[in-house]
Amino acid sequence: MKAVFGTLATSALALTVALPAQAQDDFTVQLKWVTQAQFAGYFVAQELGYYDDMGLNVTVNPGGPDISPVQVLVAGGADVVVNWMPEALAARERGVDLVNVAQFFDRSGMMLTCARETGIAGPEDFGGKTLGVWFAGNEYPFLSWMSQLGYATEGTDADVTVLRQGFNVDPLLQGQADCISTMIYNEYWQVIDAGMSEDELITFFYEDEGVATLEDGLYALEENLADPAYVDRLSRFIAATIQGWQYAVANPEEAAEIVVDNDPSGATTFEIQLRQMENIATLITAEPAQLGRLDPAAFDRTVDVLLSGESDPVITENPGEAAYTHEPWEAAQTHL
Repeated sequence: MKAVFGTLATSALALTVALPAQAQDDFTVQLKWVTQAQFAGYFVAQELGYYDDMGLNVTVNPGGPDISPVQVLVAGGADVVVNWMPEALAARERGVDLVNVAQFFDRSGMMLTCARETGIAGPEDFGGKTLGVWFAGNEYPFLSWMSQLGYATEGTDADVTVLRQGFNVDPLLQGQADCISTMIYNEYWQVIDAGMSEDELITFFYEDEGVATLEDGLYALEENLADPAYVDRLSRFIAATIQGWQYAVANPEEAAEIVVDNDPSGATTFEIQLRQMENIATLITAEPAQLGRLDPAAFDRTVDVLLSGESDPVITENPGEAAYTHEPWEAAQTHL
C-alpha cells in the first residue's frame, strides 16, 4: 500500500507541476479622484498582493476633474466605482441603476471653511455671502444643506452666491469667497499650509450640522449584479479591499508610502499623504467584523438629508433597499 500511495502521490505531484498557473480574473475599479490616501485601501490591497490572493488582476484607475465615475461605469470602463451616495442616488433617479455594494467610510469628511474676518459665526450668517463648492457630484449635500437653511442658491433673488469652486483653495486665500468647501483630510490642510492659521478660520462640519451624507462607497450596476460570475469577482474584490483598508488604518506610514509610490504625477509627498491617511482613519469607525458593510440606518439618514430640501431637493423619492445590497459583502466574508 505504501508503494502504491507513493506512486500515486508522485504522479499527482508531477501532474500539479505540469499544470499552468490558474488565470487571474480581470477587475477594474474607477476612483472618484486622483491618487491619494483617500483611496489607500485599494492601493495597499494591490501592493501587498491581497487582490492576487483572491485570484484577481485588479486595475485601479485614478479619477480627476474631467472624469465621472458614473459615466465610466455606464460606458463599461470599470466593473465598480468609488462614489459619493448623493451623486449615486441622483444618478439613480435619472435612470442609472446604481447600487451600493460596500461602504468603507461611515463618517463624512466634508466641511465648509470660512475666514473669520468675514464676520461669519454660524450658518445664520451665510446670507449675502459667497460660498464655494465643487460641482462634481460634491455639490449635492451642499445644496441640500442650503435648502434646509432656507437659502435660495439660484436666480436674481438668491440669498447666497454659489461659487463653482475649482479643485484648489485659491478663492478663500484671494478673498474671492467667504467660505469654501474643504475635506478634513485634504483642502483644509492646504489652507493651513498656505499660511492661514487655524485661529483665522471657522469651520462647519457637515457631521456636526446634521447634514452629513455617505461618501466613498462602492457602486455597481444593477444589471451586473444579476450575473453570478460577476458577483463572485466582486465579492473577492470586496474581501481583498477590506484587508487593504484594515492594513492601511493600522499602518498609516506604510500606507502613505504606497500611495506616493503609486502616484503617476509624482506631485505628492509622504508627509502630505501621511497626514491625509491619519485623517481618513477617523472616517472609518465600523467594528472590524462590519468593515465595508453599509449600515441601513446611515443610508436612511443620507436619504432623509437629500429629501429635506425645501424648494429643490436633490432626490424626490426614497429608493429604499433597491439602492443597496449586502449580498456581495456577505459573500466576501467567506473569503476572509
